[in-house]
Amino acid sequence: MNEQEKAATAVMEDWLSHPNELGKKPAKLELAGEFDLHDLHYYIFKFKKSLLGSWKVAVCGGYEGDGVGHCGHIYSEMEPYDPSTAQEKCVAMVEKIRQYWAERASEHTDESAGTKRSGGDFAGFVLLSSPEFDTEEFRSILKTDWGIECPEDSEDTEHDGTALVFYENGLLVTVALMEVPVPNGEAAYWANSNFMTRDKSIAAAQNHKAHLLAAVLGSASMEAGELYVKIASACLKTSNALGIYDCGTVWLPEDYIQSAMVMKKGEIPLMNLVFVGLYQNENGVSSWTNGLQSFGKEELEVINSSQPPYEVYDLMLNLCSYLLKEGAVLRDGETCGFTIEQKLPITLSEGVYVEGASLKIGF
Repeated sequence: MNEQEKAATAVMEDWLSHPNELGKKPAKLELAGEFDLHDLHYYIFKFKKSLLGSWKVAVCGGYEGDGVGHCGHIYSEMEPYDPSTAQEKCVAMVEKIRQYWAERASEHTDESAGTKRSGGDFAGFVLLSSPEFDTEEFRSILKTDWGIECPEDSEDTEHDGTALVFYENGLLVTVALMEVPVPNGEAAYWANSNFMTRDKSIAAAQNHKAHLLAAVLGSASMEAGELYVKIASACLKTSNALGIYDCGTVWLPEDYIQSAMVMKKGEIPLMNLVFVGLYQNENGVSSWTNGLQSFGKEELEVINSSQPPYEVYDLMLNLCSYLLKEGAVLRDGETCGFTIEQKLPITLSEGVYVEGASLKIGF
């Protein structure tokens, strides 16, 4: 069994073990085949819930080349496994998933979807292990860590005390308890994008039972962005917080809070404000940003670079820092660089890994 097959087997076992599926590890799980679809590679599995139970069919993928990062097509209709129809059923399941995400994208073409931000909006979903929000604990943490007073009369009575609405330096802050998981498995799906803590991020997303919608609205300023990070980090210090789904990925509490604390040194919490994704296949290294739109800027992408992954990642981080710290603007048709000799072309076109248009950096 090669590394990709091992990874697919582990992912399939984790998915089947989720409470919404079998609720425990399958009694038996075997790789039963593989196929290619839409230039991606997929694995067919058969599994049993109990030793005496019947075989069921499931699919896991898709994988590009020899990589172990899948695109989230993991599913089972819990239908019986039949070797003569297994691939046909798996193809149908993949197409069902693809159609679902295509429809979601279409539904939200003209409006904010999930944690896709627009200029002047900073918002994220704090994942909770239980449908509870201790507002007093939140108030205490917010005051201790950041010196921000959340007024006693900030409760939204329409939400029975489970929502806070207040102003801080003229900025509208809201924190509201949603007593259900983030809809449609969206957090678990996008947790895959966090290549630094993928397994733990996926586990946090899969195990959450409710969430807080935390937001700072009405300004595309750095002040608004930093206030949002303070609010979110205070939420993440509450006793039942598992992580935060924001900027197209899922961060663990300790990582998000550590990044937020740089504000005490007068630095901007770049890692919390903009997520830099990284992906590598046989065509090269690609990267994208998620979060610059909150500041009224285009997202950035590098597509199929021949440079090492760490150099692509460092370039994107440096560009984000330059844009946010210096208030710089990148324009279509111009060049950018960090040395006299470096002149990287900038092209505005339809996004590959992000919705809408993005600025492609030729690197």
